[in-house]
Amino acid sequence: RIANGAPFTDDPNWDPKNYDGTFEGPMAIRQALAKSKNMVTIRVLQAVTPPVAKEWIAQFGLDPDKHPENLTMALGSGSLTPLQSALGYSVFANGGYRITPQFITRISDAKGNVLSKAEPKVLSEDDRAIPARNAYVMSSLLQEITRSGTAAKAQATLKRPDVYGKTGTTNDAMDAWFAGYHPELTAVVWIGYDTPRSLGVRETGGGLSLPIWIDFMQVALKGKPVV
Repeated sequence: RIANGAPFTDDPNWDPKNYDGTFEGPMAIRQALAKSKNMVTIRVLQAVTPPVAKEWIAQFGLDPDKHPENLTMALGSGSLTPLQSALGYSVFANGGYRITPQFITRISDAKGNVLSKAEPKVLSEDDRAIPARNAYVMSSLLQEITRSGTAAKAQATLKRPDVYGKTGTTNDAMDAWFAGYHPELTAVVWIGYDTPRSLGVRETGGGLSLPIWIDFMQVALKGKPVV
C-alpha cells in the first residue's frame, strides 16, 4: 500500500511535522513506518477514522477514554502506561491473542518451597483480539523497523532477526519510548520525568529507550534459538 508523506494541510489549526522537519512524497506504508513518518500515519488514521480506531484499541487493552477522537491520536496524544503498551504489543507477539497480565507468578517460603504458582492460561478463540493474519502482517512491518528503520540497532546488536518493535518520541521530547517483542517476550521501555519536561532537544526513543531494551534482551534471549 502507498500513502502520501507530503505536509498535512487538511486542518488550518494543526501543523504536524516529521521529527527531522522534512517531508516526502508517496511511499510504501512499510517504509513510512520504518522511518517513523508522521504524515503517513496521520493519513492512515484519516482513512480508518478516529472513532473506529478509538473503539478498536480497546481490543488491545487500552482505555479508549484516555485517547482523543481526532487525528492527533495518530501521533500518540492519548495516555497509556508502559504495561498497557506491553499488553497491546503482546497481541502481535501472540499471533493475535490478548493475554491478562499476572503480577505475581510464584510465592515461595524461606526454604524455597513453592506455596503458590500461577499457571499460564491456555488461550482460546475467546481471547483473540485480531485475526492471526493481521498479527502476522503487523509483525512483518514491525520487524522492518528493527532491521532498517529507527530501531535498526536492535537486529544489528542482538544479531537476530526475530525481534520487532517501534520507537516513539512525544512533542518536545517529553517522553521517549521503545515497545518491542520477541515471540516469547514483550518488553517496553519508557523514559521521562514524573513532572513532565523535555528530556533534551535532540533526544528520541531510538536514542534513549532502545539501548536499554537491547541490553535487557541480550540477557533475556541469551541461548534462545531464532524463532
